Amino acid sequence: MNIIAVDDEKLALEALMSAIIKAAPDAGVHGFRNPEAVRSFLKDSGKVDVAFLDVEMQGGMNGIGLAQLLLDKFPEINIIFTTGYTNYAVKAMELHSSGYIMKPVTSARVKEELAKLRNPVEQEEQRKLKVRAFGNFEVFADGIPLNFRYQKTKELLAYLVDRRGSLCTNGEIISILWEDDQGDNSHASYLKNLRSDLLSVLDEHGFGDCIVRMRGGIGILPEKISCDYYDYLKGPDHCPEGIGFQGEYMTQYSWGEYTLAVLDQGDRL
Repeated sequence: MNIIAVDDEKLALEALMSAIIKAAPDAGVHGFRNPEAVRSFLKDSGKVDVAFLDVEMQGGMNGIGLAQLLLDKFPEINIIFTTGYTNYAVKAMELHSSGYIMKPVTSARVKEELAKLRNPVEQEEQRKLKVRAFGNFEVFADGIPLNFRYQKTKELLAYLVDRRGSLCTNGEIISILWEDDQGDNSHASYLKNLRSDLLSVLDEHGFGDCIVRMRGGIGILPEKISCDYYDYLKGPDHCPEGIGFQGEYMTQYSWGEYTLAVLDQGDRL
């Protein structure tokens, strides 16, 4: 299931995305602060199944207008409005929206709305990106190693895997990827290229939905990938036979030593 969430307030968008991810952990979730960002996303994306839209947005098109745009492109899309006002309910009904949630949005309410979608979404058998964290970090799509344009793109993905779903800010990522060179102002521009490279390669192989992206931050959806590190943390019953921690973790990255130290202590975090 491919879901977009739109709210022009940063904290409200973060809360909305958090609620959606908790309610639908297997879904691909993409957050946006304005309709123009949604337009750009739609140019390169596949089908969108569900859209959670804030009704009141500043700077031009509001949620009602964006809903109509989405319906024109995807007639079977499920529109769920999120708002602090009740006076848009009639207009929402006219658009045949799937749902209407009063703020503050909770994961329970999101789950309720997803359970009664106007246009049910057929669930396909899920392919997963395969990641190896024990030893050297490697990533595979259908058994084939992924190749990125930049070497540090792979390191960016490795760090997102290490953070296990936490949304990582650009500043945090820069401090990790260039830990010995903090004075260079070009890193922000370089990171933008790395993000673009990462998303392009993952989209090319059909795994774009394993990344959560927001302005100024990016994260990975752990449930979208198959990772020996994640299996190990779940306990022995979840580790494939012959696969386990042997004292090495993302050996090519110095920042992985913290997680390695925890693993060495026998902790499953």
